Amino acid sequence: MAEKQKKILVVEDDITMREIVVHKLTSSGFDVVEADDGKKAVEVWQKEKPDIVLLDLMLPEMDGYQVLETIRKNPDPTISKAAVIVLSNLYSKEDIQKAKSLSIDDFMVKAYHTTEEILDRVKKTLDKK
Repeated sequence: MAEKQKKILVVEDDITMREIVVHKLTSSGFDVVEADDGKKAVEVWQKEKPDIVLLDLMLPEMDGYQVLETIRKNPDPTISKAAVIVLSNLYSKEDIQKAKSLSIDDFMVKAYHTTEEILDRVKKTLDKK
């Protein structure tokens, strides 16, 4: 029996960045769902129950921190315990510490990583779960 395809939620308001990341992940065999703002992210996350989430911090409607705070309070562990990689250009020490306080698995600075490196981190994070 084949292993269930892993589902990834990509939360990114920049359409070009989102399309590039989604293409890389789908062409690598992942089931990918998307959201372009924080409110949609919460809705899609709760409906789709992804295995891992790539989450930007600067989002319209609700920022990435608020998304994490909302999701981590969800009583369903298949939702609240999903792996999260923050993928953002906010990377001050305070930003990283705040994100880590919300139980993220990894933090990547968008400007400093290729899609291949993002894919590699996704695979490594999923292997740990």
